Amino acid sequence: MWWTNLIHWFSELHPVLAALIATTFTWLVTASGAALVFFFKSLNRGVLDSMLGFTGGVMVAASCFGLLGPSIDMTGGEGFAKAMPAVIGFIIGAIFLYGLDKIMPHLHINFKEDEKEGVKSDLHRTTLLILAITLHNIPEGLAVGVIFGAAMGEFEMVNTAVILAIGIGIQNFPEGFAVAMPLRREGVSRRKSFWYGQLSAIVEPIFGVIGAAAVLYFEPILPYALAFAAGAMIYVVVEEVIPETQRDKYTDVATLGFMIGFVLMMALDVGLG
Repeated sequence: MWWTNLIHWFSELHPVLAALIATTFTWLVTASGAALVFFFKSLNRGVLDSMLGFTGGVMVAASCFGLLGPSIDMTGGEGFAKAMPAVIGFIIGAIFLYGLDKIMPHLHINFKEDEKEGVKSDLHRTTLLILAITLHNIPEGLAVGVIFGAAMGEFEMVNTAVILAIGIGIQNFPEGFAVAMPLRREGVSRRKSFWYGQLSAIVEPIFGVIGAAAVLYFEPILPYALAFAAGAMIYVVVEEVIPETQRDKYTDVATLGFMIGFVLMMALDVGLG
């Protein structure tokens, strides 16, 4: 079966190389989504909100099934002791993103310019939009990298890692489009909108390699690192993605998009797991 052969192939790779390949895939999917800017002049707000909702659903499901679950499974002990590494890692991951959110100047999609966050800056609105999505992509790269590092060639864990990468890739496609189109709406050329849209995901291979290398060489942190990535992703969903979808009349559509994204990621995890 092609899927089994794919997992065996990834299992034979060095974990850092496997993470690099997987996160390069997620980056390229983002670029593919951003490329739609060459074929469409505008993006309906309802479509944008449903795409963002879908992204949030995938991220939450990936955090639960692909990161927190394995984190708890690989921890010894019983009761609360078994959950503590996941709890600690999750909280630290959220605090890490909280710190980045307060430091890095950025502006979320659908937000007005006077609502920009981070340190005060005179950066152009376009740059602030790009930085917001870059901030969004850091935990995604970390998540894929950490789980490949944790797998260390073990078939079942590599299988989970590949599923997670596919899920992140799926949500990156509409995300790439959702980034490029607002830039186009701001008056940026199609070529530059595509360039900046795909560039926002370049951090995924970078942090994927960092995440894989960190857990590979510091094995005791594995359960903490998996939960760390989950906490970072959940923070992004609650602080950024969901608020972006709740600022117009398409809140129901965005919620349905979230549900579809969550179910799709859950089905991938069960069906291919």
